[in-house]
Amino acid sequence: MPFITFHPFSALLTVAVLAHRWAFDLGDRLANRVERLVARCRDDRGQATTEYALVLLAAALVALLVVAWATAGGGAARVSRLFNRVIDAVIDRV
Repeated sequence: MPFITFHPFSALLTVAVLAHRWAFDLGDRLANRVERLVARCRDDRGQATTEYALVLLAAALVALLVVAWATAGGGAARVSRLFNRVIDAVIDRV
């Protein structure tokens, strides 16, 4: 029967190989998670809703500015004259 010797570096080599495989697997798992996260961030779902909300906010801001201008000083008189001209033009055509 042959005599098998145990070398102290064989255990160290086994631990090193296992640690390397564990780190490599961990790196693969992290890379997969990062790829999924990047793909999810590039997804366009919800883009139209966000754009619609921003357009509504801009329209509301413009409307508030027009109302503030129309109710202050000369703006009210100008709006009143414009409204009267439009109504008079419609009545003249009927």
